[in-house]
Amino acid sequence: MMDKEKKFGDVLKGLMDSKQWKQKLQETKVREVWKEKMGTTINHYTAEIKLRNEKVFIQIEASSLKQELSYEKEKIKSMLNEELGGDYIKDVIIR
Repeated sequence: MMDKEKKFGDVLKGLMDSKQWKQKLQETKVREVWKEKMGTTINHYTAEIKLRNEKVFIQIEASSLKQELSYEKEKIKSMLNEELGGDYIKDVIIR
């Protein structure tokens, strides 16, 4: 029984270490951090958050908020990288 558990654990670790899974886990973490740090109001106007090729794409539905957040891209990038525990995000794109 212990051998099966170890094998399952190895398989699970292997999946989590794969690039595709890591990116999905990081994207989920980015969404959680965004909601927690930016608050309910900004999160309400956030239509979508995607992580692709070390870039975070954030789609905002209110044009005034979109413009305001575009001035804060470096702060957003720093905050997200700090919460992710590394230099994973190279750019933040507000759409």
